[in-house]
Amino acid sequence: MSATTVAPDLLFDLDGTLTDNFTGIAASIRHALARLHVDAPDDAALRQCVGPPLRATFARLLATDDGATIERAIVHYRERFADVGWRENVPYPGIDEALEALHGAGARLWVCTAKPQVYAERIVAHFGLARFFRGVFGTDLAGRFDDKATLMAHLLAQEAVAAARASMIGDRGHDIRAARANGVRAVAVHWGYGSDEELADADAHVAVPGDLPRALLADQSSA
Repeated sequence: MSATTVAPDLLFDLDGTLTDNFTGIAASIRHALARLHVDAPDDAALRQCVGPPLRATFARLLATDDGATIERAIVHYRERFADVGWRENVPYPGIDEALEALHGAGARLWVCTAKPQVYAERIVAHFGLARFFRGVFGTDLAGRFDDKATLMAHLLAQEAVAAARASMIGDRGHDIRAARANGVRAVAVHWGYGSDEELADADAHVAVPGDLPRALLADQSSA
């Protein structure tokens, strides 16, 4: 990059942005609902479960706000997800090359995900993506940072990232809202699970992973 250009700080969502984990998530949700003797919805409905915090997902699927019931569902979900579900996953074609280009251009990269950090770190390492990222930020198993805006604020403070130089890259509406809440540029990707409607308020839109470097490295000139 030129001497007058400052590489950006980039916060990446995981599910639906870097990797497609629908198979593992859907199968683990079905497992949990079966253990609770509840019928699982169809694949179209389960696709909407990729991205949001798990507690909110089970509250919706079980039509309950009872914390104990939701936590039982999560225990059953993790029985399967921790064993095999996290591996039923694949990076999107072109993601490795896009991250390589961004990293090589001097951008600083982090993962910012509603997935528990322990699983997110495992997935990023498993697919050889850890070398691109300065850190992985997710929830803890008890649900701390389930709210993505709070998680993002924690990342910005912990890593001394200036919001004005940062972009949040994600495929769901909560990624866009979290960016807005923190004064971060919102970049929507359209190969994941979010609808065009929920992503409409993003500052920029990217159609395929190969377009990420151009979209994220443009207009990053220093003052």
